[in-house]
Amino acid sequence: MFRKEFALPTGVIQLNGNSLGPLPRAVPDALDEVVRHQWGEHLIRAWSEDGWWDAPVRVGDRIGRLIGAGAGRTVVGESTSVQLFNAVTAAARLRPNRPVLVSDSTNFPTDRYLATSVARLLGLRLIETPMGELGEVLRRYRGEVGAILCGAVDFRTGELWDISRTTADIHAAGGIAVWDLSHAAGAVPLDVDAAGVDLAVGCGYKYLSGGPGAPAFLYSAARHHDTLDLPLTGWHGHARPFDMADEFVPASGIDRARTGTPHILSLLALEAALEPLEAAGVAAVRRKSLRLGDYLTRLVAEPSDASGAPGSDRGLEVVTPSAHDRRGNHITLRHARAPEVSAALMERGVVTDSRPPDLLRLCLNGLYVSHTDVFDAVATLRDVLREVSRAGEVAG
Repeated sequence: MFRKEFALPTGVIQLNGNSLGPLPRAVPDALDEVVRHQWGEHLIRAWSEDGWWDAPVRVGDRIGRLIGAGAGRTVVGESTSVQLFNAVTAAARLRPNRPVLVSDSTNFPTDRYLATSVARLLGLRLIETPMGELGEVLRRYRGEVGAILCGAVDFRTGELWDISRTTADIHAAGGIAVWDLSHAAGAVPLDVDAAGVDLAVGCGYKYLSGGPGAPAFLYSAARHHDTLDLPLTGWHGHARPFDMADEFVPASGIDRARTGTPHILSLLALEAALEPLEAAGVAAVRRKSLRLGDYLTRLVAEPSDASGAPGSDRGLEVVTPSAHDRRGNHITLRHARAPEVSAALMERGVVTDSRPPDLLRLCLNGLYVSHTDVFDAVATLRDVLREVSRAGEVAG
């Protein structure tokens, strides 16, 4: 019922929403209002008359409700990279005498690069480990670990990690849990407050459909607000921003996590984009996404031709865990020629993507993906695999 809320191109099956969500229909009109009326007519008065000044926390509270955060604990602004740098550095500073920073070695490259940068800047020892081996690292460095940066969903395989249990393990070792929720926010039900999460970051352009380069959010548990020492301090995060004071005095609450003037157009586009997800509810979207995932994996496993060969015999393997509590909202298939397969699917109107060396990702967002989409996508995938196989035989 929410598919109509998105401007999906005719003849295209969008299975790439874990990279860039489609355009919500409310966004163009919202931006037209902001540009023509608020900016065009109100000029600088729009900061007060149209709520621009309060937008980072207002939109943050709306995203906060989607991730299980109480009011005043989430702020929106800056890129995901900037928010990650702020969060990881602040987490390390919350444990000033802990020399070890731990980073998920299977996380998105930016997370890993930034963890390396923070460790270098603060003189910390960086330990990289796969999420499945984090428990052993926490036991080995118990009493030494400070900040621990984790990805909630493996961006390659779609594997979902237990945030609550992992956070409890991190706390037992004396650490501060920082979560990248980019592939989880809006995709799976979250309760960051109840899970005891310390800090979290997530992008606005995947499951939140805020558009390319949409601003990211930063969440901080209320217990850390008074001691949160962020490395990037801008005038919007000052206790009295219009005093133009010589020294920075952090604002109270989550406002201290604001930096410079926000990208208002992108921020308000994101605000408008949240409406379909808020109306549907993350739990309902998740239930449908799981059904779509089960359906896709069944179709992939079925024989596709007279030979009766299942997917595994066509060089196709489902990488994502089958258990519902272990998988996010994208299904990853392994194929030796995944980049070629993804490109061929794109030419036929099925939008997917690949990750090196051999992974094909299909995002099943229940807000706008249908069972018919999945059936047609798998049928197209079978055609592509047959062509790829024939081309390989000819080349051989």
